Amino acid sequence: MSGRLQGKCALITGAARGIGLAFAKAYVAEGAKVAIADIDLKRAEDAARSLGEAAIAVSMDVTRQESIEAAVSQTVERLGRIDILINNAALFTAAPITEIERSDYDRVFAINVAGVLFTMQAVARHMIARGGGGKIINMASQAGRRGEPLVAVYCASKAAVISLTQSAGLNLISHGINVNAIAPGVVDGEHWDGVDAFFAKYENKAPGQKKMEVGEAVPFGRMGRAEDLTGMAIFLASPEADYIVAQTYNVDGGNWMS
Repeated sequence: MSGRLQGKCALITGAARGIGLAFAKAYVAEGAKVAIADIDLKRAEDAARSLGEAAIAVSMDVTRQESIEAAVSQTVERLGRIDILINNAALFTAAPITEIERSDYDRVFAINVAGVLFTMQAVARHMIARGGGGKIINMASQAGRRGEPLVAVYCASKAAVISLTQSAGLNLISHGINVNAIAPGVVDGEHWDGVDAFFAKYENKAPGQKKMEVGEAVPFGRMGRAEDLTGMAIFLASPEADYIVAQTYNVDGGNWMS
């Protein structure tokens, strides 16, 4: 039985591990070919190898324009085209307003905002030139829905992703390109070790305490898992979502309602 993404070709940024890799696995299971793009090429190659012939690895640093363009070109060359883009690469940071470093701000916005915009631009140019439309999915966050005392820079970057999704969605739908976003809540994984460390530092919490607290606070009863997000990623890339434009969907166990 063919999958809902049979014959489609997807580029997923930051896909060598975590949520991005979960998306890649789900897309391959639905019949797509996937380019696992990551700054860590070795890890991307290992991930692609684990998924078999339907996956390739691509080196990509979303803070460098030439790297974005090379990754898009290489994906098109090796897979034939790009039907779907997931802008997943991101960086988390936390600090009180009085302690935010400009260098930290610059790096987060370079990855989380400029990386999303200019990867989306490069893929959209390919989709428009090829014809036939496409699907672009940006990874936002519940953090983009509200401010948080220690997470100003990250929250602002994800709010920008929601805004970019709206503007790009309205602009690109005339070319048959649907741009939408997913806003996860708290998702368990190795990245949460780093998140937890920030809160241990600034809120004087024991290691692991913040993770336990946020998990218990989710109405569903637990933190999310990467696999909890794959259904929405498949749906938004499928023909079932053809009439959905410029929206951001919360997949967060009930943490945020909008």
